[in-house]
Amino acid sequence: MNYWLLFLTFIAVNLDFFIIMLFLLRRYRVTDVVIGYLIGVVFLMMVSFLVGKALSLFLPEWVLGILGILPIYMALHDNDEDPAENSHRSPILATLVTYLAVCSGCNLSIFLPVLTGLSYHRFVSAVLFVGGLSVIVAFLIKALGELPVVKRVLTNYGEILMKVIYIGVGLYVFYDSGLISHLLNLI
Repeated sequence: MNYWLLFLTFIAVNLDFFIIMLFLLRRYRVTDVVIGYLIGVVFLMMVSFLVGKALSLFLPEWVLGILGILPIYMALHDNDEDPAENSHRSPILATLVTYLAVCSGCNLSIFLPVLTGLSYHRFVSAVLFVGGLSVIVAFLIKALGELPVVKRVLTNYGEILMKVIYIGVGLYVFYDSGLISHLLNLI
C-alpha cells in the first residue's frame, strides 16, 4: 500500500472542507468536529471500498452531483443563531452532514481506484492512517483559526464568507460531477 498516495488523496479530496472546517471549529467544540469529521471520512472510505465498483456501474458520477444542493441549502438556510441556544442540533451531526454534502462525490470517485485493490487488512490500515491524518488536520486547522489575523477575518466576515463558500462548493459539485453538462445535454 502506498501511504504517499493515500496522503495525497486525502489532501486532495478534503482541501475544500479544510476551509469550511475553520468555520465549524469556530462554532463547535473541536472534539465534536473531529468526531463528525472522522465518522464522515470512515463512512465514505467504507462506501468506496465495499460498493465503489457497484456505484460506478449503476450510478453515473453526475447523479452524485445532486448532493451539491445540500451546501447551497445550508448557506441559504438562516443559521445565524447562537450555538449555545441551539442545543437541539448536534454539532457532530452538523459536521457529518456538512462533510458528506461537500466531499461525497470527490471521496467516492477518487478513493474508489485507490482503495479497490486493497485487501481487507490493508484497507483497515488505510482507514487508520487516514483517520489519524483527519485528527491531526483538525487540530492544525483549529490552531490556524486561533491566529489573530484569521480570528479577525472570521469574526468580521465569517458568517458571510461561510455562506459564499457553501454556495461555491455546491455549484462546484454540480459542475465537477458532470451534472450541469448532463442536464444541458438533455435540453
